[in-house]
Amino acid sequence: MIFKIISLFLVFMAVLAMFGRLRFPKLPGKTGMKRCPDCGKPLIGKGPCSCGDKA
Repeated sequence: MIFKIISLFLVFMAVLAMFGRLRFPKLPGKTGMKRCPDCGKPLIGKGPCSCGDKA
């Protein structure tokens, strides 16, 4: 019984690992997040960066 539980657990973990390694293609028109040219923080919205840059 223990062997069956352990083997099912290992199979389940292997399946999860396979799904984790999948690389989904990027969608057309989807661009990366804008980043501040000075500090590299992601910019959300149209406001200035918190580092003081006017990007």
